[in-house]
Amino acid sequence: MSIVNKVATSSLLSIDLEEWYPEKELMSIDIADQLIEGFLLREKDFREFIKENDWSRYEGKLVALFCSTDAIIPRWAWMLLSSALQKYASIIFFGTPEALVVEFYREKIDALDLIEYTDQRVVIKGCSKKPVPVQAYVHITAKLQSVVKSIFYGEPCSTVPVFKRAKA
Repeated sequence: MSIVNKVATSSLLSIDLEEWYPEKELMSIDIADQLIEGFLLREKDFREFIKENDWSRYEGKLVALFCSTDAIIPRWAWMLLSSALQKYASIIFFGTPEALVVEFYREKIDALDLIEYTDQRVVIKGCSKKPVPVQAYVHITAKLQSVVKSIFYGEPCSTVPVFKRAKA
């Protein structure tokens, strides 16, 4: 009697969102560090910060620009930061580092060629060592649901049914 690996011979297509996690290093700039008394941004001081900062340390990085306080930051400040980072950073994003990862996944999922998944049974792998955002699971489910036969969550050997297209 031979042992048959039913998972290996199944027709399930597997998507591991962890494999799509950004490879480039994520860095962030919290403009709150430049505020006077936690709420005021002085243009002259901020321009000096822009001028004196070594922006080359952001070379090839994904950079999130945000403010961790409730201060009202003028738009020109974000524009100055973006301008300073432009020749170094791979991606400049307005928002938290977590929001940058969500946006990264959204763009990756939006670019998926759905032909490969048409009428297929798909499992979205669950366990990961990297912090794959929940939004990525929500977005991939919404994207695939229009074309797949079914969607499962988990590992191919132990899945949770998420969606099954009704028979016509």
